[in-house]
Amino acid sequence: MSTPYDYPLLIGQLLNTALATRADQTISHGDHTMTYATFARRLRGLGGALAGLGLGHGTTIAVMDYDSHRYLECFFAVPMLGATLHTVNVRLSAEQILYTINHAEDDAILVHEDFLQLLLPLVPRFTRPTKLILLADRPDAPLPDGFAGEYEALAAAANPVAFADFDENTRATLFYTTGTTGDPKGVSYSHRQLVLHTLAFAAQLGAVPGRGGLHHGDVYMPLTPLFHVHGWGVPYIATFLGLKQVYPGRYDPARLLALIANHGVTFSHCVPTILAMLLAAPTSSTTDLSHWRVIIGGSALPDGLALAARARGIDVHAGYGLSETCPLLTLGDMVASQTSDDISIRTAAGKPILLMQLRVVDPDMADVPQDGVSTGEVIARAPWLTQGYLKNPVGSADLWRGGWLHTGDVGHMSPDGTLRISDRLKDVIKSGGEWVSSLKLENLVSTVPGLREVAAVGVPDARWGERPVLVLALDPAAAATIKAEAQARIAAAVTSGALPKWAMPEKMVQVDSLPKTSVGKIDKKLIRAALADGSMA
Repeated sequence: MSTPYDYPLLIGQLLNTALATRADQTISHGDHTMTYATFARRLRGLGGALAGLGLGHGTTIAVMDYDSHRYLECFFAVPMLGATLHTVNVRLSAEQILYTINHAEDDAILVHEDFLQLLLPLVPRFTRPTKLILLADRPDAPLPDGFAGEYEALAAAANPVAFADFDENTRATLFYTTGTTGDPKGVSYSHRQLVLHTLAFAAQLGAVPGRGGLHHGDVYMPLTPLFHVHGWGVPYIATFLGLKQVYPGRYDPARLLALIANHGVTFSHCVPTILAMLLAAPTSSTTDLSHWRVIIGGSALPDGLALAARARGIDVHAGYGLSETCPLLTLGDMVASQTSDDISIRTAAGKPILLMQLRVVDPDMADVPQDGVSTGEVIARAPWLTQGYLKNPVGSADLWRGGWLHTGDVGHMSPDGTLRISDRLKDVIKSGGEWVSSLKLENLVSTVPGLREVAAVGVPDARWGERPVLVLALDPAAAATIKAEAQARIAAAVTSGALPKWAMPEKMVQVDSLPKTSVGKIDKKLIRAALADGSMA
């Protein structure tokens, strides 16, 4: 007797339509270009190679690679086996990487030859047997002792696997996020969560008419490392839609700009520092960026950077989310920005995406007025939010206090549902018992000509508790002019009432560049420490 097919929401199902309707579309990385049909065959070969090594349902398989076609294959083949894909953050310290490998209980690691120097000294300290597979960009790369084989050779020699269905709530991915204290925290997602995030994100972008959004004619290139929240989930969307995809490998500005020009890239996403780096590159001025759409996340999109991008014709918008939210919570209003030049539309965190419940609440979890002024913590519910931290029940309970995921971000919401983030709870400056928004200070001076980057932080003060300090990355030759203009802008804002008088910075510190986290955000924790020990003064 026939029974209905109980269609599970599995990552492998995201391939179905692209293979049926866009099988000849291409995916590129360096000199390697393949069609979606070839991509599917390679997935079966990779799956067979992993299965042949005893890696299957319930195992954990880690990847240490640049953004490549192989990484995209792992995004699919590893979870499609019922295994967990652990995307290792190669920018963490060696000790942090070792911690994540042992904490995740990795059964295998696929490692690019460039990261062998980082990984091999850690191998004797692994707490469980771990198979090692080499990823190489050259056919003559030597295979280190103890390795199970090289990626391409193993996949070519394997019996292709036929991927089977299983429970959609099976864990699919795992990665680690770092905070201000303690060890990195493991964040994981099921197949069901990743498919629902893909569907909601794709529907949100697809509903945008005209130039905005994401459509079949677009060419996609990620500029967020694939180890960071699955490249914000967009590789899954691009594959689901059957888009032409370009994977950039190493992040060299001239090379990235050449890829945008040569492949006609129209859609990317990155943190603000990457966009700023590209705009400042020598070849930027001769590269046509007028067909490029970019979503900025990870940290706030400053007015100055948004204006610089718009001057080059880039259709730039902010998005907002966390590692714990898969990541998307809100997206800039791509419809309103097509008819308005108001830069604040592009820099706002944006409106909640489909299926998202978002609230701004006071410490008692009562909603604050949705008046565009009243601030509180942003909390969320959606079917793709992580259910907790791996092996960390205390942290998980704190994350989900009161049945809502707590973002740790302070913001306010307008009557039309537009969210604006005013600060991280940990970054808000409290001076004399009053709050000062570090983001508001930064945004105010971000458009000063010649200023590359700015960070506002609080430093301890015996009288006021904390006082704000501005750290400015600038050209030393123009330091006096830039500092004077920044000071004048803040003074004018205080005089007009746009800023309280206690927001006036205690001092301004000039540096050549600001320290960054492993995912390219400005690292305010390191800035505060450097100010405290006098190494930044």
